[in-house]
Amino acid sequence: MEQENKSHRAVKKKSQKTSVHNNGYNAKAFAVSAPRKLERQARRTHDISEKKYHVPMVDRTPDEPPPVIVAVVGPPGVATANKSFKTGKTTLIKSLVRRYTKHTLSDIRGPVTVVSGKRQRLTFIECANDLNSMIDLAKIADLVLLMIDGNFGFEMETMEFLNILAPHGFPRILGVTTHLDLFKSPATLRASKKRLKHRFWTEVYQGAKLFYLSGVLNGRYPDREILNLARFISVMKFRPLKWRNEHSYMIADRIVDITHPAEIERNSKIDRKVTLYGYIHGTALPSHNARVHIPGIGDLTISDVEKLPDPCPTPYQEKKNAEDGKVKRRKRLDDKLKVVYAPMSDVGGIMIDKDAVYIDVGHRSFVEGEEKGIGERLVVDLQNAKSTLGESNEGIQLFSGGKTLSNFEGKEDSGRKELRNAKISSTDQNLAINGSLDSMEDAEEESNDDDVDDDAAYYRAAKIKDGLADSDDEDEELAFADSDSDLGFESDSDYDAVRWKENLADKALNDYRRGKKKWDIGKLIYLENISPEDVIRRWKNEELSANDDSDALNSDDNEDGEIFFKKIEETTASSLNNTLDGTLPIFNEADLVKYSDIGLINSLQGRFLTGKSGDDFEDDEINSSDFDSDDEGLGDFEDLEADNSKNNNSKSASSEQTGEEKSLTESESYEYERRLNARKKEKLRLRFEEEEGNKEDDGLGDDDVEKNLYDTWHDAQKAKIAKQLEINNAEYEEMDPAVRVRIEGFRSGCYVRIVLNNIPHEFIESFDPKYPVVIGTLLASEDRLGFLQVRIKRHRWHKRILKTNDPLIFSMGWRRFQSIPIYTTSDSRTRNRMLKYTPEHMHCIATFYGPLVAPNTGFCAVQSVSNKSATGAFRIAATGTVTGVDQHAEIVKKLKLVGTPYKIFKTTAFVQGMFNSALEVAKFEGASIKTVSGIRGQIKRALSKPEGHFRATFEDKILMSDIIILRAWYPIQPRKFYNPVTSLLLNEKTDWHGMRLTGEVRHDIGLEVPVQKDSEYAKIERATRRFNPLKVPTSVKSQLPFKSQLATMKSQKKETYLQKRAVVVGGVDKMKRDMLQKIMTLQNEKTRKRQDKKQQRKAEFEKKLSRDAEKRQERERRLKQEYFRRESKKRQKTSSGDQNGKRRRVDLDD
Repeated sequence: MEQENKSHRAVKKKSQKTSVHNNGYNAKAFAVSAPRKLERQARRTHDISEKKYHVPMVDRTPDEPPPVIVAVVGPPGVATANKSFKTGKTTLIKSLVRRYTKHTLSDIRGPVTVVSGKRQRLTFIECANDLNSMIDLAKIADLVLLMIDGNFGFEMETMEFLNILAPHGFPRILGVTTHLDLFKSPATLRASKKRLKHRFWTEVYQGAKLFYLSGVLNGRYPDREILNLARFISVMKFRPLKWRNEHSYMIADRIVDITHPAEIERNSKIDRKVTLYGYIHGTALPSHNARVHIPGIGDLTISDVEKLPDPCPTPYQEKKNAEDGKVKRRKRLDDKLKVVYAPMSDVGGIMIDKDAVYIDVGHRSFVEGEEKGIGERLVVDLQNAKSTLGESNEGIQLFSGGKTLSNFEGKEDSGRKELRNAKISSTDQNLAINGSLDSMEDAEEESNDDDVDDDAAYYRAAKIKDGLADSDDEDEELAFADSDSDLGFESDSDYDAVRWKENLADKALNDYRRGKKKWDIGKLIYLENISPEDVIRRWKNEELSANDDSDALNSDDNEDGEIFFKKIEETTASSLNNTLDGTLPIFNEADLVKYSDIGLINSLQGRFLTGKSGDDFEDDEINSSDFDSDDEGLGDFEDLEADNSKNNNSKSASSEQTGEEKSLTESESYEYERRLNARKKEKLRLRFEEEEGNKEDDGLGDDDVEKNLYDTWHDAQKAKIAKQLEINNAEYEEMDPAVRVRIEGFRSGCYVRIVLNNIPHEFIESFDPKYPVVIGTLLASEDRLGFLQVRIKRHRWHKRILKTNDPLIFSMGWRRFQSIPIYTTSDSRTRNRMLKYTPEHMHCIATFYGPLVAPNTGFCAVQSVSNKSATGAFRIAATGTVTGVDQHAEIVKKLKLVGTPYKIFKTTAFVQGMFNSALEVAKFEGASIKTVSGIRGQIKRALSKPEGHFRATFEDKILMSDIIILRAWYPIQPRKFYNPVTSLLLNEKTDWHGMRLTGEVRHDIGLEVPVQKDSEYAKIERATRRFNPLKVPTSVKSQLPFKSQLATMKSQKKETYLQKRAVVVGGVDKMKRDMLQKIMTLQNEKTRKRQDKKQQRKAEFEKKLSRDAEKRQERERRLKQEYFRRESKKRQKTSSGDQNGKRRRVDLDD
């Protein structure tokens, strides 16, 4: 059989439409097929791009940035019957430090700084479990590692810390879950991870990174999991927050008390002098008298700041310093470069101070009775000394075998009171006069100390001029020869005794050349007695002759007014040409004579920017003085009666210059002044338009080419900020380092030593490195106290309502303080009306007294920071932002005055009970009043008798039963109460108590709440009011239209038919009624029996249900006990550590 194949399909010819499509001429192909979908996509794309924009901020990050502050935050942990169960904050820090530095820290105390990369450092700090530490670290942390117990879930401390971060500015947050090894089922583990991740995204942001850590091996987390976390931290970028970008701050990693021990021994409670060490963050720290605030202590003034060598430098900085800026590319860190710096944790064993070096020997030493040598014995004797040298009652022993000297007789020598004068030889007298004063002046500028050695000071003041005679000259007279027969020695011993006086001239000359001051070019160019070439030589620090030195001295003395002579030295043009800039042309004086002509000079004005050109020459009378006068902006004013002498003088002067004489008539002069006035107004208008145009400019200028390079305003502003920052940095780079520090301050990233005076002694005595010490600078406006208006809202998780005049603890700026707020609301923006309580789920205005901060600064408030007063509930009471600062606050309270009428005359009434005197009535004359029924009125005048009664008019007649109300407003002033939280001065840092609430005071004392009878709620009994019927006069009735006539029915006086006739039942009807009554009685009896049986069956069924419920509850109780017994055994096997506090679970469905 022959195979049959399917025939091929015929090739279709391309239609004309298809060819048109291929050629690209089809208009429909380029139309929008789904306009609505395209609109949604475009809107979404635009929204995503807009969310990426931030307010342009100045990037103050230096070349060597400070360490990134990493705060490890988490709940305290939970305890079982035998062991405690913690979240692992300390273990995480130990693991990360081990990963970065290969060092194992046994105890984490205070900040720990490690080198994590070629140009990056990290400072780890563990957050203690109290609100004070949470608030302080939330303000300075660049990265937060949020510890979450994966087996237990989110806890209350975690939510509290997230809500503290929200108003102060969110840093970068990484979630770290622990104890995932306790899950036995993989399905349960996956479900728990998903649940925690979504709740973490809800609290932070969608897509927030969450790391998972399993069990602990050898006291650390697994290396692979820690490596992943460390790599993610190393690539993170940190954007500065607004508050931190405007203030400088540092966290103290080392604290030393440098108060003199003798003062502490005399008074142990004396204020201390303390040095704090740390890296500067944020802006530059002012170099002189900077005002700072330490949370937990108070406001202080820095007495001294000193930059120290970086104790934990990056490899980039070390290489840069070693090779003078030639940085070598490094691919990895060597082990020797993996540095860790943790002074409070005693890492390394050596601490270098400005004045001393502290070495940790690692064992007990210098113990009394266990001395190992004479050195230790001397140290122990010094430690046991009861008084300092000079205060001993036994005296002083100069030699080991000598006697003790307690007192001595002789004339008391009080010492020299002033510097002694050296005897100067005649040949060098002029040299000493000209040479010593300048050096003495420099010495006084450098130091004003009173304990300078006299001989050294005068020795330093002597100058020896060049070309000093040789020592072989017999006629030479020695300077400083004050004794020994003018150094004519009689014996060799005498010569040996004063051998140190040999070659004093050479020694003085060498000292003078080494300590020669650097001339100030700004001062030299204005000296009149020295030539320009001397100026240049002095500025270049070249050697000068003796005459030059004396000239400079004379010039300085002339400025100070001490010596009244100067040497004038004429210089020639040839000498000037040798020293000045040779690139400038040299002119002869004969060629410059022609420029003495004023007309020639005026002809050159058009070549300068400030000159006039073209038609502007006729506007000579309209000069800058016209705009600098007091009537600027009043161009339309014209004083025609003023004296025209000034104009005439100016005209005559111009006529002399130009050689033309003009005679103007009175009418021509009037027209001329009008033209001048019109031109003046036109120039004022142009100037105003120019200024208004500059205000609307984007900052890059109209002619700036860079303006066209940026598509959006945001990019233009960023470029403007970067350009200004580049200009500032270029200007700073040209300055001397010391001058730059005085102007700019200590830049961010510097390791500094700060000295603070008047620190309370409690801070040193109760110092605990577990609690951070933050130093934040204060701006000039933040050092004043006043009233702040804030926009506040009670937190929805806080159970207690907030009441006016109840104290709150605010965290605002760097400070933590307690104040008394008054809550208000705005009535149509006319007044601030006081509220007794905060509204539910709404914002309100709060006014309180405290330190002023900039508007739009966020804050949070709590009622107590003590852990002892914690009840397990959410502790963040409110959050908000500052809206304004003012020294005065206008708050009013609603006040209702009530009165009743006792006489009524149409629309007039006499009112009583509202005021007590005629004076009070006079104060409220003309005030609006109102009855409860809504009739408005006005207070007119007070009555003579009785006292306090007044006459009032109303818009309608009122009744005697009406109550009249006067709605008034009473001004209230907030209380000036400011109590900073000084938690760092306590032994128990978590037990600070401020002003207590009224209820707490009553509870502590045992007082009952006072009850006022007027405030008690009583049952209101209102009598039924009976209104009289409406009576319409007969004359009015007759004139009313038919539709408006009153239809009234008279009451019926006659009895009706049914009332007259009584119904008597008898016969068949009586028998029927009796039969129906019997049937109904039987029916009711059957129904009653049926209901009784039904109730019995129902009671038996309920008894059965109750027995079943008791059995079910007993079974559930037994199963629950078995379940918790098994879980307790699991935790006892896997848990370790001590108990830190009680854990509080957060419901994930909130």
